[in-house]
Amino acid sequence: MHQTLKEMLAAGADAAIAISAPGRSPLTHAALRGQIDATLASLNALGIGRNDRVAIVLANGPEMATCFVACASGVTSAPLNPAYRADEFEFYLSDLNAKALIVEQASSSPAIEVAAKLGVRIIDLLVDEGMAAGAFRLVPRDGAGGTPTANPGFAQPDDVSMVLHTSGTTSRPKIVPLSQRNLAASAQNIRATLRFTAQDIGLNIMPLFHIHGLIAGVLAPVSAGSQVFCTPGFNALKFFAWMDEAKPTWYTAVPTMHQAIVGRAGKNLDVIKRHPLRFLRSSSSSMPPQVIKELEEVFGAPLVEAYGMTEATHQMASNPLPPAVRKPGSVGLPAGPDVEIMGEDGSILPSATVGEIVIRGPNVTGGYESNPKANAEAFTNGWFRTGDQGVKDADGYISLTGRLKEIINRGGEKVSPREVDEILMDHAAVAQVVCFGMPHPKLGEEVAAVVVLKEGQAATERELQDFVGKRAADYKVPKKILFMDEIPKGATGKLQRIGLAQKLGLG
Repeated sequence: MHQTLKEMLAAGADAAIAISAPGRSPLTHAALRGQIDATLASLNALGIGRNDRVAIVLANGPEMATCFVACASGVTSAPLNPAYRADEFEFYLSDLNAKALIVEQASSSPAIEVAAKLGVRIIDLLVDEGMAAGAFRLVPRDGAGGTPTANPGFAQPDDVSMVLHTSGTTSRPKIVPLSQRNLAASAQNIRATLRFTAQDIGLNIMPLFHIHGLIAGVLAPVSAGSQVFCTPGFNALKFFAWMDEAKPTWYTAVPTMHQAIVGRAGKNLDVIKRHPLRFLRSSSSSMPPQVIKELEEVFGAPLVEAYGMTEATHQMASNPLPPAVRKPGSVGLPAGPDVEIMGEDGSILPSATVGEIVIRGPNVTGGYESNPKANAEAFTNGWFRTGDQGVKDADGYISLTGRLKEIINRGGEKVSPREVDEILMDHAAVAQVVCFGMPHPKLGEEVAAVVVLKEGQAATERELQDFVGKRAADYKVPKKILFMDEIPKGATGKLQRIGLAQKLGLG
């Protein structure tokens, strides 16, 4: 396996397309390698080298993709959510100790004012008229030069190539440093799982400040010499027009996106027929088996459900492609790192026993930055503890039974919110659902749910409670069901059960 992005990205044929975008001329693999060289030369000349941190605040699209790949190849990339407010940028830029911030020249992001206040150098990204998708130049906003860095060139395997923060739903966000070796290992793991070839074209709708989009959406396919069509971000209304333009062979998304796509698929069967997909991929949160079945029927292609997290540089497990067996409701087989189930005493448990999912391997972070307490809690006997509860069957397939912190503890009775989700999803009127724990004065927690109904359908709280009551023990029946137009989501489009009760003013 390659240990660096430079070695890994040498695979693409010079004239083959690497990056494309709606209405733009494409960028070849040779031009992408040239863009990486030019970007690192610009940054090195400004005194920014290996292990120096560069925050990237760019809109989704081809330049965000190529800027990330270029920075990750020789400095430490720190992609940030462009939707953050000033206070959030101040926290992240300070916490990262960023040396520079890359923004579009015309950007009005609050990050710019915050960077100026913190003394972080601002670098403008310019796209000249007629440039191919993903091509750009970097120009320091102050117009000044710099003392060239003492650490120029491409990253070495143990250099830190990306830093991301954990979502911090229960505590202050933690910095996850990911090495060049971590990124290369993860991209190659995903490439092998999905059998990417130079003929593949991916339609990327995932946000590119998030591990799923960066690694599975961009780095893994590009490492196989294939093409990535970079959209401005997810838009269910434009998805099928983009599909017509991109002619993709696959796409990856989170379940909420898949559900929006399948809702519009009936009106776009001609587009699906014109561009048959090799597979669809889902990750970042669990996918209701009902939706998997619907997507597979509409697209006539397998849906591969995978399991990832930031600390693993994304992928940990994945259902395999046909002819191997896919098990709906499971996250598949270990797909890169070693994956085991650990008991509370630190022992590795036999199959069919529920415990904590633990991982180890070349794609797993060496530990959180400057956080000995978090590292002591996160690592046991060399295994990283995911905080997810799960079980392995006799064939080695892993199923998530819940997030250890998401498990609802109702007066000592433990309820897996995912189990209740899946029951409610079987009701004819229900389109989407998320169950979560809400505070209760006597029991500690009670079961609650947010439900989105299908268009033109009706259901009452009582009706849905009775429906669950027929399929599960009384203590699992949601005591509160809120009907909403859409499921509340975090910045990356993931369902966030933790903190949802607070967000909705319950308890």
